[in-house]
Amino acid sequence: MQTPPLTLCALAQLCCFALAHAQSPNISGTWNIEISFGAGGQRSLRFDAQADGKGTFALMDPNAKAWGATNSSDAKWTRGGGNSLTFAGPIEFAIGNVGRDPGMLTLNGKFENPDSITGVVEFSPSVGARGSKHGTFKAVRAAGGK
Repeated sequence: MQTPPLTLCALAQLCCFALAHAQSPNISGTWNIEISFGAGGQRSLRFDAQADGKGTFALMDPNAKAWGATNSSDAKWTRGGGNSLTFAGPIEFAIGNVGRDPGMLTLNGKFENPDSITGVVEFSPSVGARGSKHGTFKAVRAAGGK
């Protein structure tokens, strides 16, 4: 039995469509990230992701602006299985208007769609004997940030 050419063509298009949707979304670009820590506290930052696994974090909290211009810090991102990924890098959160809390920020999440990532976050302070803070985050691709 011979398969009609139209059936073969339709099957080929269906396979190409499935492969296109199976690819992981593009991480490169600018992401606005909102963090909610479980013990309380909200933080806002921007992540600028480059195609080679590198990027930068920039704190966007209003409290940080009391210190003047916010500095960006080098960060890295890696892909996991499926649509999962990790962003990590050093950051300094403002403590009120009197101090800074330096440490390592790690965000583990999954793409909800090509322009939205949600997941869990951990902040490990680099000063003092305090434990890590845990919470959740949502990252949204910035307008024009593709």
